[in-house]
Amino acid sequence: MSTSAASRQQILSDEQWERVAPLLPSNAGRKGHPFTNNRMIVEGIIYRARTGIPWRDLPRDRFGPWQTVWKRHYLYAQLGVWDRIHAALMAEADARGDIDWTVSVDSTISRAHQHGTNTTRPDQPTGGRSESQESGSRGT
Repeated sequence: MSTSAASRQQILSDEQWERVAPLLPSNAGRKGHPFTNNRMIVEGIIYRARTGIPWRDLPRDRFGPWQTVWKRHYLYAQLGVWDRIHAALMAEADARGDIDWTVSVDSTISRAHQHGTNTTRPDQPTGGRSESQESGSRGT
């Protein structure tokens, strides 16, 4: 299967965007500058999350000003938009049977060395030699 350069640059397919777009906040009743280019902004957020680049390095020609993308990401996080999108998409995938809810429990035990903890246990010997804090010679 070959991939074209256009498909590598695309973040969300039209089908994916149609599922996400209705879950985003609308401009209805909103004061201030209206949200525009929602798809471009959301794709910028996804691009940044996928690549791990700093906000300032977002390609401006593809996603607009990085400040706008960051502000929208922060606002949507504060409003719980990302959580609602995640819950809706997970419910949709579960209804289609695309999620395998099998859980694996592992009973492996990893023991730490007795000195590997941050607790002190003065009532238990540690196995090491104790040294006197006084020097061996007396000031005579």
